[in-house]
Amino acid sequence: MAADASRLRNWLNDAAMANGFHSVHVTAATLPETTGTHLRQFIAQGFAGDMRWLADTAARRSQPRAMWTDAVSAIVLTMNYGPDHDPMDNIRQPDRGNISVYARGRDYHDVIKGKLKQLAGQFAARATANVKVFVDTAPLMEKPLAAQAGAGWQGKHTNLVSRNAGSWLFIGTILTDAALPHDAAETDHCGNCTSCLDICPTQAFVAPYKLDARRCISYLTIEHKGQIPKEFRHAIGNRVFGCDDCLAVCPWNKFAARAAESKFLGPQSMPALADLLRLDDQEFRQKFAGSPVRRAGHARFLRNLLVAAGNSGDITLLPLIEMRLRHSDPLVRGMAVWALAQLVDAERYQIIRSEHAPGETDDDVLAEWAEG
Repeated sequence: MAADASRLRNWLNDAAMANGFHSVHVTAATLPETTGTHLRQFIAQGFAGDMRWLADTAARRSQPRAMWTDAVSAIVLTMNYGPDHDPMDNIRQPDRGNISVYARGRDYHDVIKGKLKQLAGQFAARATANVKVFVDTAPLMEKPLAAQAGAGWQGKHTNLVSRNAGSWLFIGTILTDAALPHDAAETDHCGNCTSCLDICPTQAFVAPYKLDARRCISYLTIEHKGQIPKEFRHAIGNRVFGCDDCLAVCPWNKFAARAAESKFLGPQSMPALADLLRLDDQEFRQKFAGSPVRRAGHARFLRNLLVAAGNSGDITLLPLIEMRLRHSDPLVRGMAVWALAQLVDAERYQIIRSEHAPGETDDDVLAEWAEG
């Protein structure tokens, strides 16, 4: 039996590489109780913000077997999505809307799940075993599983880091009722480095390994459903969907490689804010079809764009901002008012406002200007 399991594991290694994965590791389909404890503390401290689904699924999320009681092993696979340039260069272009590296190409959920299902099917047939596949959307704590399996460790920025692949890694998991040899967990190699903590524009890390998502630009521009708090707007700069700063500065990225999967590669040059601001809902859906950006929805994406426009210093964007003063969503109207306040003086603002019919902006929106 041991010899059969070893041969199966060797086949799994070869098959994973043939399917485009960067690494494959195996661990038990269990996590220590401390994992669930840390999750509950994160939620209790309010760090989850609007992500109420974390609290709703906390009990199931704490243990993989809560997802499937028959699971014995967890096969953890990683896939590299490394950029072919330094993404920090993109945030120095205020006239452009910076999109997180992971969202510049095709949606990784679709790409990886397709490959994962193919590999899982091959494995199930060879091992005469049952399998279930997961790519980020189910209540499964994939980063702790990946660290336990030896795929890397959770760095001080809470993301997975690999000694030979850096920080640009997607994770996919196959749970199976087959017994396989387990890999040793990876140890922490962050040392005294605090680069990821120091670079955070909004100081979202309350301590090493502890993130307050409510301050995180990725959370604010993707998950957060309300207006972006004023204290973070200037710090957001031109980041209109996600943030890569803490990943990009990780020294372990000296071992990172350009994504082997061409579907993950996006353009080096980010789209112009002016072009993005012109998009209506249908054009937004068409432009970002098959992209994670669609997840934000058009109104929230406009909210993000208007923050970037307000930070741009570009008065040529004023007509496009003014156009959004009449938007049906108060999220958009409110942020349009804030953006105007950053680009024009009070006298010019009054002129712009007089050009719009009374009632086009509600009291909450006007308060944005008064407090701006």
